[in-house]
Amino acid sequence: MKTQFLSTLANNPQNKNNKGSATRIFRFWTVLSVLFLSMSFSAPGYSHRGALDEVDVCRIRVGTEKIHFTAYTPTFTQSEGYCRFIPNVGLTNLIFDYEGKKLRDVSVEFEVTKEPEGTRIFYLEPQKTKSGSVKADIDFSKYGAGDYLAHVTILHDGEKLDTHLPFVVGAEEDKTHWKRYLYMLVAVVILVAIGITVLTRKYGDKENTGL
Repeated sequence: MKTQFLSTLANNPQNKNNKGSATRIFRFWTVLSVLFLSMSFSAPGYSHRGALDEVDVCRIRVGTEKIHFTAYTPTFTQSEGYCRFIPNVGLTNLIFDYEGKKLRDVSVEFEVTKEPEGTRIFYLEPQKTKSGSVKADIDFSKYGAGDYLAHVTILHDGEKLDTHLPFVVGAEEDKTHWKRYLYMLVAVVILVAIGITVLTRKYGDKENTGL
């Protein structure tokens, strides 16, 4: 009698539907987690000067115009260029390259400050630069390692339009991104664990109610 009851219960359509729903939802959570993890690990790193459709963190946008920022430390690394992170503290050549021709016909002001104090360490008064390239030679050993800001201001017809780009001197960029991957992995594990727990409780309660 007991065997027949269990057999009937196993063949109960409602029970099959519950199991089928649980399986589908579990697969959904699994696929979602795998996709999330794949996107996290395959996210492209920022290039120093990429294609036109790539994000370039070395660009300074002033309105609709763009200026490319590059830092060289010839004493230490010769021709290797840097952007947001300059590893060595010493004489540094900061290069601002206009990516369009419009900026060559307007006055542009350049300034570099030490943060968070806001102390000015370089200033170039507003002027037109027909060559499309501005160079600032700064000996950062006089000011020390830390955070800096490059300020760019366009002055035209009595109006000002400014922006800035932060950079760090005396620090190297972490190119491994292992911390980000670790956080993503932990997030996925937690997500899957929560999903399994919720599904187990939900359909476990339904089966117990059916009994």
